[in-house]
Amino acid sequence: MLGVIDLPTYLAGLVLIILLPGPNSLYVLSVAARKGTRTGYKAAAGVFTGDTVLMTLAALGAASLLQTTPVLFTVVKYAGAGYLAWMAYGMLRSALAMWRSRGEATADGEASLPETGREERPYRRALVISLFNPKAILFLISFFVQFVDPAYAYPALSFLVLGALLQTGSFLYLTTLIFSGTRLAAAFRRRRRLSAGATSAAGALFLGFAVKLSLSSAA
Repeated sequence: MLGVIDLPTYLAGLVLIILLPGPNSLYVLSVAARKGTRTGYKAAAGVFTGDTVLMTLAALGAASLLQTTPVLFTVVKYAGAGYLAWMAYGMLRSALAMWRSRGEATADGEASLPETGREERPYRRALVISLFNPKAILFLISFFVQFVDPAYAYPALSFLVLGALLQTGSFLYLTTLIFSGTRLAAAFRRRRRLSAGATSAAGALFLGFAVKLSLSSAA
């Protein structure tokens, strides 16, 4: 179908790829829990844009360039790791502020969350997280090419079909995370310790993503 071969296997692999925890999905869940549904979808839009750019670059051969140019791969790798580490620092600092103010209460008797990330710009952050991940580019090209018929006259169309399926699955998964996040938000507003603990965990995970990326190789 349109140059796509072994579609059932591709769809099965797609489910595993989408469900695999990563900085993109974690950030969307985190921002939805803190800022609500609309802001969650802004972050999701950044992920969709970043994935589209990566899939286009993969189809154009950018992955091969990264693989054959160690210096370029190293620059992109450490830039991405540095950005994730910076985000982890911001989350951990916010969590510390929550811990310090956990005894405060509003006039209604409920703990209120401090305003964190007021200038967060979730679309831009999610876009940068998506783009500064050379391993994602390398993975996309190695995964996609297995399902493109080399004899098909219009390989770009095959990549378009595969990419559309990936984005559809990603949209459904991120939508689930966004609405899960908004439900968590209510609990976070009532329990400052819970919010601080969740933010600390998210910060620690982002720090882990940064370390993992910095230690990765193009091979």
